[in-house]
Amino acid sequence: MVAEDDEKQAELVRRYLEREGHVVRIVGDGLAALDAVRHQEPDLLVLDVMMPRADGLDVVRVLRAEDRELPLLMLTARSAEDDLLLGLDLGADDYMTKPYSPRELMARVRTLLRRTRRPASPEPVAEEPVLRVGALVVDPERHEVSVGGGTVECTPGEFRILAALAAGPDRVFSRQRLLEELHGFDRYISARTVDVHVMNLRKKIERAPRRPERLLTVFGVGYKLTDPAKATRRA
Repeated sequence: MVAEDDEKQAELVRRYLEREGHVVRIVGDGLAALDAVRHQEPDLLVLDVMMPRADGLDVVRVLRAEDRELPLLMLTARSAEDDLLLGLDLGADDYMTKPYSPRELMARVRTLLRRTRRPASPEPVAEEPVLRVGALVVDPERHEVSVGGGTVECTPGEFRILAALAAGPDRVFSRQRLLEELHGFDRYISARTVDVHVMNLRKKIERAPRRPERLLTVFGVGYKLTDPAKATRRA
């Protein structure tokens, strides 16, 4: 689905998507986008920020509040970093600034769909193991996170980063490695994206986000996930 009030831009995106075999619906404002997503459940939403009736940021905010996990790719003419990071903070999976390369847009779409689509297969799929790092539990199969038994709500991007870290407790992951978990091997996304997701995760899993005990920064390298109880016992 493409939510874009500029008809020429919308048709350009439609042509490129249809060329790759996608069925595309175009809507021209934010409220129409929300209604269409609720009734048609698209595989991906390409979403302009500046739209009438409800802007793209409002659409992201509402869809994530409804726990809808469809991939969201935002298109924006805004170049200020704060505006771009706000979209990620609300739960968008990726963004591009206008003017953009249609070929790059298609690469981003393919990457997001690869990360979220499960191949149709009659064969039973083995469940992924539940990941535990102290009181933190990540269940990849059910897409659930808890700390000390309390449920933690994560965006798709936050969940992918946390699952990667939980699969290798105490191992240091570079920002580039975590970017690969988010978007595949997409060299165009800034490492700042990872920092935003980590900041938001700390608000959700740490007792004191400004003094993290679980999701730690390894300066000059990246991030790691650890069990704070182990550090207490060692001390």
